[in-house]
Amino acid sequence: MHRHGYKGRKFGRENDQRTALTRGLMRSLFKYKSINTTLAKAKEIRRPAEKLITIAKKGDLASRRLVIARLDDQFIGNDLVDNIAPQVKRNSGYLKIERTGYRRGDNAEMATISFVDEITEPVAEESTKAPAKAAKKEDK
Repeated sequence: MHRHGYKGRKFGRENDQRTALTRGLMRSLFKYKSINTTLAKAKEIRRPAEKLITIAKKGDLASRRLVIARLDDQFIGNDLVDNIAPQVKRNSGYLKIERTGYRRGDNAEMATISFVDEITEPVAEESTKAPAKAAKKEDK
C-alpha cells in the first residue's frame, strides 16, 4: 500500500478524536497565546491555526461565523476576530514553534507554539459615567 494522498498525523486516535484534539489545542493556543505540547502536535496544529488567523483577519460576519464554527467556542472565536487578528502585523507565518526539550516520562520531544508578534490583552475600560452621576447628586 502506498502513502499517497494521506496527510496529517494519526496520533493513535480515531478521526473524530483527532479533530477534537486539534480544536482543543487551537482553543488553548488562542486563549493563552502560547502552549506547551509535543513537537508533533505543535507541527500539526500550526497549519489549521494559521488558516483560522488568516480568515479572522478579514473581520467580516462570514469570517467570524467560520472561525466560531471551526473552534466550537463563541467567546474564543470572537476574541480571535476582535483582538488577536488585528494585532498580527504580517501576511503569513503567524506562529512559531520552539523546541523545549524532552518529556520526563516517555522522552517525547516537547515544544512551545506561540505567536511571532506580541499579542497584548485589551485593557478593560472602567465606566466613568457612574462617578459623574454621583458627583451631580452631591452638588444638589
